[in-house]
Amino acid sequence: MTPISLGIFASANTTVGTSYESIATVSVGSGGAANVEFTSIPGTYTHLQIRAIGQTAGSGQFVKMQMNSDTTTNYNSHIIYGNGSSATASSYGDRADIPIWGNNTGTATSTFAVCVIDVLDYANTNKYKTTRCLDGYDSNGSGIIALTSGLWRSTSAITSIKFTGFSGNLNQYTTFALYGIRSA
Repeated sequence: MTPISLGIFASANTTVGTSYESIATVSVGSGGAANVEFTSIPGTYTHLQIRAIGQTAGSGQFVKMQMNSDTTTNYNSHIIYGNGSSATASSYGDRADIPIWGNNTGTATSTFAVCVIDVLDYANTNKYKTTRCLDGYDSNGSGIIALTSGLWRSTSAITSIKFTGFSGNLNQYTTFALYGIRSA
């Protein structure tokens, strides 16, 4: 499948509320996509937020996030999640990505996961970049809810963010919306 890439232009911003500005939105079309990437992210905000809904075609059902085309093992993550009867916590070091959502849509093709990802201090060149994500899905009474934190061990300002399925394409109707958050 063809990747979707979207260059971002400050002139395309629209105001949402008082501190969030819409930067760009991408929806995956018919046939799916190998990835969605936001490029040329302006460094004029304090933080970024990504709101997403979607599913993948593969059996793993997780989506991974990478910054600035960095595919090396510069990422760490922690996750705590529950399914209504148990809770689990895990940590992952020296990864090539940050996992951001999971759902078992391999058997329930109408099930979509949702998430809200905050990318903190994304333009600050004096510190590593931290993410936090609240995500989950419901599949007729079963499902999960998760809280994930991620770390990109780089002091570079984030200028692009790429989302890819772990083991399959992003399915049609998967949507990512990128917002800039101005400081108060």
